[in-house]
Amino acid sequence: MKLGIGIGWRPEIAAEVEALTGVDWVEVVAENLCADHLPDSLVRLRERGVTVVPHGVSLGLGGADRPDAERLAGLAARAELLGTPLVTEHIAFVRAGGPLTASPRLEAGHLLPVPRTWDALEVLCENVAIAQDALPVPLALENIAALVSWPDEELTEGQFLAELVERTGVRLLIDVANLHTNHVNLGQDPAKALDELPVEAIAYVHVAGGVEKNGVWHDTHAHPVTAPVLDVLAELRSRVDPPGVLLERDDAFPPGAELAAELETIRETLRAAGGPSGVRTGTWTGMTAPPAPAPARPGARDRTAVAQTALLSALVAGTPAPEGFDHRRLRVQSRALAAKRADVVAKVAPELPEILGDGYRAAFLDYARTRPMSDGYRRDALDFVERILVHGGLPDPVAQRRLTHWWEDRSGPRPPSRTTRIVRAARAALAGK
Repeated sequence: MKLGIGIGWRPEIAAEVEALTGVDWVEVVAENLCADHLPDSLVRLRERGVTVVPHGVSLGLGGADRPDAERLAGLAARAELLGTPLVTEHIAFVRAGGPLTASPRLEAGHLLPVPRTWDALEVLCENVAIAQDALPVPLALENIAALVSWPDEELTEGQFLAELVERTGVRLLIDVANLHTNHVNLGQDPAKALDELPVEAIAYVHVAGGVEKNGVWHDTHAHPVTAPVLDVLAELRSRVDPPGVLLERDDAFPPGAELAAELETIRETLRAAGGPSGVRTGTWTGMTAPPAPAPARPGARDRTAVAQTALLSALVAGTPAPEGFDHRRLRVQSRALAAKRADVVAKVAPELPEILGDGYRAAFLDYARTRPMSDGYRRDALDFVERILVHGGLPDPVAQRRLTHWWEDRSGPRPPSRTTRIVRAARAALAGK
């Protein structure tokens, strides 16, 4: 199936996306959609014949646990609602801990790299097979950007992806911006990765912007696409004509004219790098997958769980860094995770920056230093406010009252824990003033 040129649909630029000409398809973050109805903008796009592909971010197929059945059912429901030809996710882990390690569950709030080892590959392949069985359409998986690399890896990125495709028949979503990010941050050669991976398995391609700070490339999706990323796109195009190419933008959204210009630059890059006459043409169908991969070897999940939990704990809970990791890069990654938590909580609970004013970010980062996320961003917002209320509250009585009311409105029915009693006492004290 040929997708063509697309753009990531986001609510903030829904009108601009609808107004763009020459857009064949859009991609939407699956978790941002309700399972039973679509935003009006997506309804109008579908009525015009624009394909909509759901892009998941929370399955964590590279994690040690088997995929969560409820999350899979939600992704399947969104695929049915959209009438999409495929769904996509990431080769990453997003949570760790829990029963496999008899430790608290930890959430990264971000996509973290899977160790390219045979253990991790077997776990990933088994998880992919479970996901494929639960989804009504083919699955494609994306390579991710990384700030840190695992020590003692046994496969290159290209070899890892090739093995994954051979064992599961899964399609690939190749993000050329992520290949560039890993070139800057980890010294990995994008051309070598493209040489090693099965380009005929590519379902489509992502292109996105980023920025370099202090020698580290940050895959922000909030900056224009840079020339080096377009160079990697040209490298890919010289090997295969991909079925689809999509521009991603997730923040600092520019005017529609700038998005149109970036799309035209992508088209021109693809035309200019057209490749030799023998270049492979990328088309994909619901290809018959090979037999389900054998279950991971005994102990593979446990070993993967221990390794991933140690890394995530170091990043979000301040435990000692696992042996072999670059400590400076771990600090950069840790700060990036905390900053992302602060940004996302500010979006899901915009009242908090309003109530706390300029002190919001510093207060949240101080909280995040010792309080790992364990149950999503909305719970994180509640836990953050609980911490403030338990530890003395705010000096401004008006802000304190607003914060207390905010917490009570959203906490729902809960047992009268110490926090609940303190919050109620604080409210009573304020009411008496």
